[in-house]
Amino acid sequence: MSETTSDQLLQRLHAWGVRRVFGYPGDGINGLMGALDRLQGKIEFVQARHEELAAFMACAHAKFTGEVGVCMATSGPGAIHLLNGLYDAKADHQPVLAIVGQAARSAIGGDYQQEVDLQNLFKDVASEFVHTAMVPAQVRHLVDRAYRIARDQRAVTCIILPNDLQEMDAETPPREHGTVHSGIGTTGLSLVPGGDSLRAAADVLNSGQRVAILAGAGALHATDELVEVAERLGGGIAKALLGKAAVPDELPFVTGAIGLLGTQPSWEMMSHCDTLLMVGSSFPYSEFLPKEGQARGVQIDRDARKLSIRYPMEVNLVGDSRETLRALLPLLEHKADRSWRGKIEEDVARWWQVLEARAMNDADPVNPQRVFWELSPRLPDDCILTCDSGTSAAWYARDLKIRRGMMASLSGGLATMGPAVPYAIAAKFAYPQRPVIALLGDGAMQMIGINGLITIAHQWRNWSDPRLVIMVLNNGDLNMVTWEQRIGAGEKKFEASQDLPTYPYAEQARLLGLHGIRVDRPDRVGPAWDEALAADRPTVLEMVTDPNVPPVPPHVTAKQVKGYLSAVLKRDPDSVGMLIATAKEWWDGMFPPKDARR
Repeated sequence: MSETTSDQLLQRLHAWGVRRVFGYPGDGINGLMGALDRLQGKIEFVQARHEELAAFMACAHAKFTGEVGVCMATSGPGAIHLLNGLYDAKADHQPVLAIVGQAARSAIGGDYQQEVDLQNLFKDVASEFVHTAMVPAQVRHLVDRAYRIARDQRAVTCIILPNDLQEMDAETPPREHGTVHSGIGTTGLSLVPGGDSLRAAADVLNSGQRVAILAGAGALHATDELVEVAERLGGGIAKALLGKAAVPDELPFVTGAIGLLGTQPSWEMMSHCDTLLMVGSSFPYSEFLPKEGQARGVQIDRDARKLSIRYPMEVNLVGDSRETLRALLPLLEHKADRSWRGKIEEDVARWWQVLEARAMNDADPVNPQRVFWELSPRLPDDCILTCDSGTSAAWYARDLKIRRGMMASLSGGLATMGPAVPYAIAAKFAYPQRPVIALLGDGAMQMIGINGLITIAHQWRNWSDPRLVIMVLNNGDLNMVTWEQRIGAGEKKFEASQDLPTYPYAEQARLLGLHGIRVDRPDRVGPAWDEALAADRPTVLEMVTDPNVPPVPPHVTAKQVKGYLSAVLKRDPDSVGMLIATAKEWWDGMFPPKDARR
């Protein structure tokens, strides 16, 4: 059999280093499925339960490996289903290549079955590169450009492949006018700014007396450099959600998360600093950064388009975070006055006492903060954490102490529901020897997480370490939105939109041949984590938690207080529980016991 364009496309991906594709089949990509079969396992095809899951998996593969994640879907509805996961990748600047089928070329424009204008549909999410193959001679350069642009621009790209073209004989572009002859070679990137820019940045940082550092996903590989810069400048380090694993939380000057789900020490540090160093972050919420004019600023990012759009920076450095910090360090002076550092460390120590006190408060039946607090010291050294959007992200951001060697991620820029389970599956495929823990709420679990359990049940025996824990906060409530309705809109909980159907998560796991644990007593939280992390197979850990424990922001505004009181006065169905739980949170914030465990 002669080589088809589908064979050529997949062989070219293999030459680029692709070894895994996430997707779901359909007759619009039958040619590609046949070619995958003919590759005899050189590229593994991971069949997801839904195309959205496949796109999330491709995004997670990119996040956890640094490689281009590849997903595949059929024409029409299959391609449409990819979009949310692809937007997740776009928002978090992850390199993902989507390959989608299309109606036969002769049918395009004829209102044919499953014909969708994919070129226009994908032109936003894959704005850096989306093209339709029209002749076999195009395929090679479409693959090369889509892969290179995805990798080097950290972007989503897309190739649209009409189904009739997939079965045509492959062609090498002829040496003639109007053809493109592309190659696979490596790309040389400028990683370090020039000397004048570095000296200007050092002058700003050296003159500051109260330096605050904000680290994001772009600084995940610059741990040692961040720590050394903070030590030299006597500053503290706050972390955007995507940068949670950038520096260990056990360091006394790491203030933790920033933003609505952030910590009090991060809020205090940003409120009083006179110098801001932002490294590899596009954190969007200006209200949690210094007031404009309060602090002089330096920002480091690989993408010049992301510079000085969150805070008006004095010096903007285009470069790799680690290499730029390394070049900057010899120019930085050690600050003898450590009073600013001392204040940060006092705030951090007090904050951990607050968190422990809050986690140990009684709730009905289990305090969700305790679920995360009890997990923290039990985290395996080399674990990978994934988290969903919602209140689970608040407790993940605050209560878990990340250590060196761990990896962690969630949907940052898009903040979509649903990625925790597919992220975890992708992590196990990339690192089958490492334990993985997914943290999510019952809303996300019911949305697409349950479907992911089917893939886990099918695949887990292929993993050298079978430990994969899916922890579900079962509170029967779309909890983050409920609190947003109360505090943001001043409305009582709307039960028709917020209450979730009862579902037996642990029992579902057992029906699939996995391990399932249901916890509805606080004294069972720690032992349940021990059991799940020691299990010989993946585990669904169902924690029955109290929806009335509020994710209190680090700084409560008058508008938020007004909204909260308005919801109570409108006779919120959970007013009593809300008031009791909130009072406990407030008390512990004001008067944390030195020995909080009780």
